[in-house]
Amino acid sequence: MNNRSYIRSISQYGIVIFLIFLSLYFAHATDGIFLSARNIQNVSRQIAINTILAVGLTFVIISGGIDLSVGSVVALAGVISMRVLRDGLIIGDTLLLAPFPIRTAIVFSVFVALAVGAVLGAFNGFVVTVFRVAPFVATLAMMTIARGLAYVYTDGRPISPLPREVGDFGASAIPHTGMPTLVFIALLVAALGHLILSRSSFGRYVYAIGGNEEAARLSGINIRRVKLWIYSLCGMLAGLGGMLLATRIASGDPKSGAMFELNAIAAAVLGGTSLMGGRGTIIGTLIGALVIGVLDNGLILLGVSAFYQMVAKGFVILGAVILDQFTRGT
Repeated sequence: MNNRSYIRSISQYGIVIFLIFLSLYFAHATDGIFLSARNIQNVSRQIAINTILAVGLTFVIISGGIDLSVGSVVALAGVISMRVLRDGLIIGDTLLLAPFPIRTAIVFSVFVALAVGAVLGAFNGFVVTVFRVAPFVATLAMMTIARGLAYVYTDGRPISPLPREVGDFGASAIPHTGMPTLVFIALLVAALGHLILSRSSFGRYVYAIGGNEEAARLSGINIRRVKLWIYSLCGMLAGLGGMLLATRIASGDPKSGAMFELNAIAAAVLGGTSLMGGRGTIIGTLIGALVIGVLDNGLILLGVSAFYQMVAKGFVILGAVILDQFTRGT
């Protein structure tokens, strides 16, 4: 086995070994607290939101793009969906739709969040494909726009209090399983993302565009339409994540979602998604999200400063990117 093949093997299986090592280390260092049922449920709920965002970003990154706006979309979708849930649909001073009964309102707020995310994601895709603006720049602009709109919409104040049932939903579990509802939704999103990416023509188009966009165009793939759908999908999942986060914290907070885009990108990259495009899997992203969640939670339990947590996470991501560069032969 030559050096490059050896490094490729490390990049494929090393993340799983690293996850196991982290879990065992934190279990020992915290005298078993890390592996307690309560902590595992807490970690799983934290990981759930990042997993949903990371699935959307995996599609974008494989296609050769990037989306820095997902954290701000989380905030905007969260505040809009919670306002609609509590107060109904209001435009200006006009009540267009009265509030639904709470259970119906929770379901309706999911569709509101998906719609908000889809619109913002489609706008990103439109700017990237029609005006040929670099994805980094286009989504950086949207990051600022969406965050600003979240503050404007709420006057800088959280949407609270919310009905008790909202917080109950965020803390609920699937009957007879004990699995948190947020985790179930995240796994469902990951499963659907995996099927789309690995078993559909759309998934093949995503890989083709990321591998060689010009070759994909010459083969008859509608690059503009596929990219528009990719960014719309990423936005929709960010919107869903925003609504679910709001139920978890029982508040629509315009400050929520800060730095979420970096955690989601980190999960995808750690899971083997290449920042150069053309390579990645949802399963790998799911493992990457687990690593990020375990690392964050373990360091918190050990009382490590948040500043050092950022440093540690940065080095882990840097290592993953360097491995990716080696396996690509650059």
